[in-house]
Amino acid sequence: MSTQQSIINHIADVWLDGDADGLDAQVPITELNIVDSAGIFDLVHYLQETFRVTVPLHEITPANFRTVEAITGLVERLRKAGAVR
Repeated sequence: MSTQQSIINHIADVWLDGDADGLDAQVPITELNIVDSAGIFDLVHYLQETFRVTVPLHEITPANFRTVEAITGLVERLRKAGAVR
């Protein structure tokens, strides 16, 4: 399973009662209140545990968590930068 699909599935399971219909990589999850600001920290924990990356505090920004595409990009950047656990 791809990183992007894994994140979509997690968001659907936790915040949408398992229903991923209409949820794709470009849906603005924070603007549509699918994931609120507190939920972002749950997502950070999920990313760190699932993808074995360390998400520095300065990377926890609205831009990095606006869409699944942005979150996937963050994970890939962290992997390339060697921020793995």
